[in-house]
Amino acid sequence: MVEAVVKRFEEVYGDKEGAKVFFAPGRVNLIGEHTDYNGGHVFPCALTIGTYGVARVREDRKLRFYSMNFDHLGVIESSLDDLKPRKEAGWTNYPKGVMWAFEGRGYQLPKGLDILLYGNIPNGSGLSSSASIEVLTGYILKEFFGFEVSNQDLALIGQYSENNFNGVNCGIMDQFAIAMGKKDNAIFLDTADLSYTYAPISLKGAKLVIACSNKKRGLGDSKYNERRSECETALAELQGVVDIKSLGELSEEKFEEVKSAIKDPVRVRRAKHAVYENQRTVKAVEALKADNIALFGELMNASHVSLRDDYEVTGIELDTLVEEAWKVDGVIGSRMTGAGFGGCTVSLVKDEAIDGFVKQVGDAYLAKIGYKADFYVVEVGDGPCVLR
Repeated sequence: MVEAVVKRFEEVYGDKEGAKVFFAPGRVNLIGEHTDYNGGHVFPCALTIGTYGVARVREDRKLRFYSMNFDHLGVIESSLDDLKPRKEAGWTNYPKGVMWAFEGRGYQLPKGLDILLYGNIPNGSGLSSSASIEVLTGYILKEFFGFEVSNQDLALIGQYSENNFNGVNCGIMDQFAIAMGKKDNAIFLDTADLSYTYAPISLKGAKLVIACSNKKRGLGDSKYNERRSECETALAELQGVVDIKSLGELSEEKFEEVKSAIKDPVRVRRAKHAVYENQRTVKAVEALKADNIALFGELMNASHVSLRDDYEVTGIELDTLVEEAWKVDGVIGSRMTGAGFGGCTVSLVKDEAIDGFVKQVGDAYLAKIGYKADFYVVEVGDGPCVLR
């Protein structure tokens, strides 16, 4: 892949003098969905698929962007003097947002850049192509301009830019999982204070299989912001009777005791998901440490049911993928992953069952939904790096 992106960079920009090649992964969340903005725990891991970038510093303040995924758009030009979100700028609003966020933190960018990107994360899949681009851009800026920023800083800058430049109210999980990725480990992250531990993913005789529904969704125009708002209102109502800063601080028992303070039954269900999902995530990490893969799978299944019934973010596509997965012998657990309303499921599947799983679930999905799902057997990878 490195040779292919360098060759394309040379074709697009005339030569490859001074260019370096970078990579930032995508991520999948194993459990802990819609908990990251509720002060709860999440359990994501970086993947070996992600975003490749070739970049070099220019002598002026011009920015030139090119994506091999959108090559019909050609080179999109901008400038360091015009770091404003513009609808017509399309995908380049993500790297530009990171540059804007760096400058807002006092890191002045002295010169422009030529940048080429290629992502092998399925677009709109919910495996965090946008966060991958953000972390990659931050890493490029750090590398070329010598900025003293940690990978954790890159995650926070990426989230800040997505919230404030792109107007998507995302939590910290995606950028953190990508920036802090570690091979063969998932990250047990407490989003309330960003304390984290690495947990080895030892799936003896099983693999993670991602099924992409191919139903496109946009975070900004989905019900994502609505769910956040419902949880914030529920939290405010609960704060009238219990001293908490986030829903993630509540145990299941305490929630059941105080939930009557929430005035709307829909908000009760939203808050219940946030509380119970957080506790499921804690239990899932303990199960993994105890080598109890079966329990880990059961908690994945329970997570999906809660996302379907209490949080209502699944939809027919994701429900079909998960419910068909549950019918396959050799599936240990399956759930939607990401924001929902399309995107992907993640399943834990025994090695010998993978081919049958892909065929059985794929056939049933096509018959019911009318178009194909794509399947990816994935490995847990490292965070961002310079490839050459």
